[in-house]
Amino acid sequence: MLAIIGGSGLTQLANLEVTHRQVVRTPYGEPSGALTFGNLKGRKVIFLARHGYGHTIPPHKVNYRANIWALHSQQAGNVLAVAAVGGIRADLGPGTLAIPGQIIDYTYGREFTFFDATDRGVTHTDFSYPYHEPLRARLLRAAALAGERVIAGGTYAATQGPRLETAAEINRLERDGADMVGMTGMPEAALAREIGLPYAAIAVVVNHAAGRGSSEHGINLTDINAVSREAMMRVHVILEKLVELDGD
Repeated sequence: MLAIIGGSGLTQLANLEVTHRQVVRTPYGEPSGALTFGNLKGRKVIFLARHGYGHTIPPHKVNYRANIWALHSQQAGNVLAVAAVGGIRADLGPGTLAIPGQIIDYTYGREFTFFDATDRGVTHTDFSYPYHEPLRARLLRAAALAGERVIAGGTYAATQGPRLETAAEINRLERDGADMVGMTGMPEAALAREIGLPYAAIAVVVNHAAGRGSSEHGINLTDINAVSREAMMRVHVILEKLVELDGD
């Protein structure tokens, strides 16, 4: 069963036939909200709004451990995360969709691992390639079937938030090799790897990053909302194709 984590701009799935909602208790506290179960193109899926269904939880306060544990406890087979990002690379302008292949983590102070208990041995997790490649491949195939152009690959810089970055910080991220910047990619991806959940992401570019393109002199938050609404409609179509592929 596919689990979808919705980010900014995707607090609900308009094309989901909801069957029920379930509150899940976890050893790590409360998830961002009740899990929404339903059917998408005749296939069972789970949906969770990362920032809460009223978009009230800032990125640094999301209980990522509880979210991932809850999805795993309900037998999710794959996790697809949808995330709004700023485009650093020139071809990642507003409205672009991308399937990142790498992450650089700049977050701090977040609960980032399931393996922090002192009553067991130290556990290391291979995170060389943070996204599940077969799921990425299916996502790219789904986009092609939907007739949507997506950028295959790119490095996602996960920053702390909730403020947006300075132009100088974006310059630094670019020098580090980042192509896009968001606030929720970590520790979400690492926790999914630790618990054994195949995980991939679709990044929705909602603005040029600070100092780039139309954001050269500042970021217009009103424009972000308009771009996000249009892009998320295209994401819905890709998700429909993805569940059809998973069913096949």
